[in-house]
Amino acid sequence: MSARPPLPPFTRETALQKVRAAEDAWNTRDPHRVSLAYSEDSVWRNRDTFVTGRAAIVELLTAKWAREQEYALRKDLWSFDGNRIAVRFQYESRDADGRWWRSYGNELWEFDERGLMTRREASIDDVPIEERDRRLFGPRSEAEQEASLPLR
Repeated sequence: MSARPPLPPFTRETALQKVRAAEDAWNTRDPHRVSLAYSEDSVWRNRDTFVTGRAAIVELLTAKWAREQEYALRKDLWSFDGNRIAVRFQYESRDADGRWWRSYGNELWEFDERGLMTRREASIDDVPIEERDRRLFGPRSEAEQEASLPLR
């Protein structure tokens, strides 16, 4: 597989590019597209689920987005060093019963020399919200491009 720029070691600018690219991809809700950012043997911890490999990532994301309707995500750079990036995020979604949720989390990412993520560890908490309290609607708007949402 070819390189997936930006490549480590990351600068603030390239770490921000990596975070925004991940946010953009996840907001497509296309498991196959998202999986291409990960190495063939990428290891994930997603909440209490542990998976290894691109096929397992596609399976996990397919099930996730079948449950989480109208999913909209925001990721923000928390920290970076060498080939690692730490991200905080929040997303909103609706379940099959019509209840809305805001999910808050942190991710730790590790990349190989080709810029593919070899490790992802995600801790996520879900908070029920009323539909009127939603803040996230689809991909980032122009106004959001420069601003970060507070994690509250």
